[in-house]
Amino acid sequence: MDRISPTQRPAGRPIGYQSWSNLSFLHWRVPVEVLRPLIPQPLEIDTHDGVAWLGLVPFYMSGVRPAWAPAVPGISNFCETNLRTYVHLDGANPGVWFFSLDAAKRLAVWIARTRWCLNYYYARMSLERTRAGFRYHSQRSDGSAEVDVDVDLGTTDLDLEPGCHTAERESFEFFLAERYFLYSTDRERRLYRGQVHHRPYPLRPAQLTQCRQSLTQASGIDLSGSADHVLFSPGVNVDIFPLRPVSS
Repeated sequence: MDRISPTQRPAGRPIGYQSWSNLSFLHWRVPVEVLRPLIPQPLEIDTHDGVAWLGLVPFYMSGVRPAWAPAVPGISNFCETNLRTYVHLDGANPGVWFFSLDAAKRLAVWIARTRWCLNYYYARMSLERTRAGFRYHSQRSDGSAEVDVDVDLGTTDLDLEPGCHTAERESFEFFLAERYFLYSTDRERRLYRGQVHHRPYPLRPAQLTQCRQSLTQASGIDLSGSADHVLFSPGVNVDIFPLRPVSS
């Protein structure tokens, strides 16, 4: 499968801009048969060495704006957490399927639900720097799901870029992190694909010291045990391209 072409900047102008920072990529091995009923046809689950992966990614968004307007303080910056797995369409265009996305801004939730057909929820969220890492907290406004995650980076240095690396092409880290397509469906179950563009993620290893979450249960996924793989990224600036209908 071609995983390199999606990393290239698409033709046309972006419709928006965002910055994603202080991302933790927490991943669990999950049997394909557990996720398959939750993924719409004709999408197929994208696996690495025959194994499906479920990702929990808390982070901070800033500078969120359409291409025609400036960022607005108090509106353009907020925490987000997404629960996702990886899919492809007919053996091409590998991307992300989101089971849920929680955000701490009601306007962002409304826009993403109506314009991007994504399963967003409003949540009270926080992200704080700890002695050697980051702490994430999220609780949906209806109390149906919450997240408490502590990630240890092993450093007190506020400049997190030194010591980072980029994932080698075709590596497992590349499979998990370098995803530039997203898929969604509307109420009529029509399939759409969106695309983003950014530099390769700067990545560093991290240790998960606490993880209490009920997002997976809320999405109908029975998950137990600590994450099998943990990465951290200081972040990237992102160009957003239009959501378009696709067919198999």
